[in-house]
Amino acid sequence: MSRTLFAFLLVASVFAACSPNNVTVDNSLQQYFDSAGVKGSFALFDNGQGHFTICNLPRYKDSAYAPGRTFDILQALVALQTGVLKDDTSRLAGKFSAGGSRSLKDAFQDTTSMGNMDLAGLSGQIGKDTLKKWIDSLRYGNKDLGGPIDSFWFDNHLKLTSDEQLGLIKRLYFDQLPFYNRPQKLVRGIMPAEINSNYRLVYKTGQTIKEDGRALGWVLGWVEENKHPYFFVLNLESDDRNKDLGATGLHIVKNILKPMGFFEGKK
Repeated sequence: MSRTLFAFLLVASVFAACSPNNVTVDNSLQQYFDSAGVKGSFALFDNGQGHFTICNLPRYKDSAYAPGRTFDILQALVALQTGVLKDDTSRLAGKFSAGGSRSLKDAFQDTTSMGNMDLAGLSGQIGKDTLKKWIDSLRYGNKDLGGPIDSFWFDNHLKLTSDEQLGLIKRLYFDQLPFYNRPQKLVRGIMPAEINSNYRLVYKTGQTIKEDGRALGWVLGWVEENKHPYFFVLNLESDDRNKDLGATGLHIVKNILKPMGFFEGKK
């Protein structure tokens, strides 16, 4: 089977395979968005049981938004797969970095504008044709690369749904994306994480501005306890363009998961 066809078959909608028996719509979780003064959607997928818990189902499966810096995941995978970068310690071009170039890992985990500019430079190193080839083969969102090479994932041309984001992160965890295992392992290793004896919370945030001027944010990743992974994606928006939706979203994720019994090492 060709790598392109392999990609096409793997990166499909997670939700498409569901049935009413494995989906719980829990809109009571909206209280956590309301408390933070934002609106959005949340989904949790219990991989062991094949079960979804979803707040705001229409937004989760039907509404598409620019990925913002969650696109770092795909960009890093392509850079490592194609040899543009050797590993997570490889230095980026560095023309935006204060004091010289930084490693992929440092830039990936930096949520400030400096980290954003470093990763924007990486897209130029990879090249738009190469990125387009992978985006097309992965069926990554609407596959629209309109806009400049260093910002098309922010400018509301490229868009994807929460369900597509969940599918990507789930397959990354299991080495099921059409990349070699090594790039997938390296990218998992550079994602921000909280790790202790009870749980591993691994995530990536992203933020951009919608066409209507509202701030749009993402938090996606997984929480793992006793080697059992649960995958989540949270999408949120706010009238306040200066609001840190990465921090707000991560706070909401934790507030949702804690009453479900997470973070105690008992799941």
